Amino acid sequence: MNYLIAVLSNRIQAEEAYTTLEKEGIPTDKITILGQGYKSADEFGLIDPSQPAKRQIRQLSIWLAPFGFAAGYVFNLLTGIEIIGWAGAQGNHMIGGLFGAVAALMGAFFVGGGVGILSGGGEAVPYRNRLNAGKYLLVVQGSEELNDQARRILRQFEPENLQGYTEPTSS
Repeated sequence: MNYLIAVLSNRIQAEEAYTTLEKEGIPTDKITILGQGYKSADEFGLIDPSQPAKRQIRQLSIWLAPFGFAAGYVFNLLTGIEIIGWAGAQGNHMIGGLFGAVAALMGAFFVGGGVGILSGGGEAVPYRNRLNAGKYLLVVQGSEELNDQARRILRQFEPENLQGYTEPTSS
């Protein structure tokens, strides 16, 4: 599926563009307006990249923390490293296990997508930010030819941004 996304500054401009596309023969079921009073980003499916990343971090943590604890415990048991002198052998093994669990949680964070959460990565984020700023998105879904026709029509409205996307095919 191909998408064409135009960022328009206000509601009137978005409605005019929608009407013009409709008059030019673009099917209305292929046109969507996102913004206040219309569909939200969540309703349309602009996924917040932090949601799946948080879920993956949580799932990895559940599995990795116990293994990290066990690895840290066994490592300290085999090496006999004295981390804190007054803790005794068993206490040092437990502290080694805690260090292993912390390392595993760090691994879950980095591998699970935590860096993307902190840096705000993802293509949907700029569009969500524009919606939050009161802008409107006009999305045309369809074939490449339909999107080319819509692009020519939308250029007359001088959108802030006009971007085409092709959804990757899953094999």
